[in-house]
Amino acid sequence: MSMFLAIKSQCLFPYQSHFKNRPIELVLPQTFFPRFRNGPRHRNCILAKAEDKARENSDRQLEELTTSSGTCDPLCSVDETSSQEFEATYQPKTDFLKAFAILAAAVTGTIAINQSWVAANQDIAMALLFGVGYMGIIFEESLAFNKSGVGLLMAVSLWVIRSIGAPSNDIALSQLSHATAEVSEIVFFLLGAMTIVEIVDAHQGFKLVTDNITTRKPITLLWVVGFVTFFLSSILDNLTSTIVMVSLLRKLAPPSEYRKLLGAVVVIAANAGGAWTPIGDVTTTMLWIHGQISTLPTMKGLFLPSVVSLAVPLALLSLTSEVNGKGQNSAEVLASEQMAPRGQLVFAVGLGALVFVPVFKALTGLPPYMGMLLGLGVLWIITDAIHYGESERQRLKVPQALSRIDTQGALFFLGILLSVSSLEAAGILRELANYLDAHIPSTELIASSIGIVSAIIDNVPLVAATMGMYDLSSFPQDSEFWQLIAFCAGTGGSMLVIGSAAGVAFMGMEKVDFFWYLRKVSGFAFAGYAAGIVTYLAVHNLDISLPTALAQIPFLHGS
Repeated sequence: MSMFLAIKSQCLFPYQSHFKNRPIELVLPQTFFPRFRNGPRHRNCILAKAEDKARENSDRQLEELTTSSGTCDPLCSVDETSSQEFEATYQPKTDFLKAFAILAAAVTGTIAINQSWVAANQDIAMALLFGVGYMGIIFEESLAFNKSGVGLLMAVSLWVIRSIGAPSNDIALSQLSHATAEVSEIVFFLLGAMTIVEIVDAHQGFKLVTDNITTRKPITLLWVVGFVTFFLSSILDNLTSTIVMVSLLRKLAPPSEYRKLLGAVVVIAANAGGAWTPIGDVTTTMLWIHGQISTLPTMKGLFLPSVVSLAVPLALLSLTSEVNGKGQNSAEVLASEQMAPRGQLVFAVGLGALVFVPVFKALTGLPPYMGMLLGLGVLWIITDAIHYGESERQRLKVPQALSRIDTQGALFFLGILLSVSSLEAAGILRELANYLDAHIPSTELIASSIGIVSAIIDNVPLVAATMGMYDLSSFPQDSEFWQLIAFCAGTGGSMLVIGSAAGVAFMGMEKVDFFWYLRKVSGFAFAGYAAGIVTYLAVHNLDISLPTALAQIPFLHGS
């Protein structure tokens, strides 16, 4: 029977309190040391070696702890900074802009209190309030006001003015109920989709996609990253796709100008990929839920323009010295988290739930958010079952995922959409549409202009306003106008780094400067945007009809 010798060393490690007063206990079989009985010299030698080994292991653990504490989680949206870096880089906000915004809001509120003036000048009061609120959203970084709070405050204030200016309170309540029902569909859809993606993300399910990218050749990697992001974003939202792919870039390339360009490609590809499917971007989802576009005609009409809007910037970037001039192939691969147990199952179910939503809508006729909630319910039950009794894996379950999703983003959409619906209820958007029709007769030019403006202003309120300005009687479902709106609002945000959620996430993760993106990428993104519009108009004018076999698929036709 083997005998074991316990060697206890009361070495105290001064590096961190984590190791203080913790004895290092090594249990070693005596048969491993046949000469241990020969004398104290061998005993001291073995003890010394054991202590040296313990110190080496402790040093390694300390290095891992200190390294992990200073790095960001592979799928986080921004890099964590130390308190010293925060104190060194922190600059106090200018109080003048804050004071001006608060003063403007107070003046607007004071005017709104005067009910007789509001009743006589409802349009002016609502336009003024919307302008002040939107300026607060645009300059949220300078003012240090969260845009979600500003959006909710603006929405409630606008509906208060609408209730004052409406012919009767019952009419205002009816309009508010109708607007709330429409907006709630989008919010429920987004909450369900974000939760499903978060669950898959927590299980590291996206490693099935990202781990298959093995090339390190600069030009090849540029194209592979672009098209992987393109197709990933067509199923996920562009923000999640950007976070996943930029995190992957940290494994594929060291910090450099080249990696920044790869990140910029991710932004362009995420926005282009989200434009051609109903679930790929918030704006296309809004248009799909409200009936302006349907599934198969949108995918058929916008796929080729979306590909062109990505391929043109990729081709131009391939000619730049930062990409074409790189002679070395990056072989440096950083470690990442392992996939959680049953991660492949969760990935398959989550992906299937997202793809099944259009099928569910076509089969049942129910709104898309019902299909999304169905998928979330199925995934909820599955994760509860596979992690039953595993207390250490609570973060992989839905309740923990709900605490990590972007709730403030959903509330921002709620505030914006309710604000725009109030302008629609007051008839302001219809008057704006009539003005545009009178002065800009070309619908293509209107849609293209909306895409360019979306590079500066958030595309969600732009599309929401467009939906309020033009109804289905003006432009029927799947008309050229609505498809161009979906494409332009989705891809136009790539022209500036602040023009989309994907760009803002990339800015935070890679610390990219606004003017760097303007110099290096904006021109290429605009070229892709223009080429995509030309491609759409060319294909649309050719009047390419659907293949008969595809047109007869019951769950795609007209869904």
